[in-house]
Amino acid sequence: MATSEPYILFELAGTPYAVPSAGVQRMEMLEHVTPVPNAPPFVDGVVFSRGRVVPAINLRRRFGFERVAYDLRTRLIVVTHADRAVGLIVDSAREFVSISTDAVQPPPDALAGTSGNYLSGIATVADRVVLLLDVSEVLKHAADPAPAGGPGD
Repeated sequence: MATSEPYILFELAGTPYAVPSAGVQRMEMLEHVTPVPNAPPFVDGVVFSRGRVVPAINLRRRFGFERVAYDLRTRLIVVTHADRAVGLIVDSAREFVSISTDAVQPPPDALAGTSGNYLSGIATVADRVVLLLDVSEVLKHAADPAPAGGPGD
């Protein structure tokens, strides 16, 4: 018998993605992002969210898409990774769905490069192809503190 898992659907560059809701702390409108010096290009900065400072990763930049200005639909999805909260900036997010484990397929071998590493699977939800995000892969190296050491490392 197939089981189903709850996911939060979000959109990025016109494509639907999903993250398992178990790893999501909250979803909120994006207000002010404070830039951080020497951050990787996909880290827009930090945000103050419910009393905590949270790094804000722009998934458009992380995936190599064109940067767009934030608008009223832009959302911050705060996820937990390695006991740390990290914010994912996405174009829009407002839908919760249950996805049957039978509906999930592994990413095609053709996506085995960098972009494929970010996906845990691909599912069809209400006639839409949805890319299931592997949050740990997306955040690998992204949420790590800057390496210690001096210039030339």
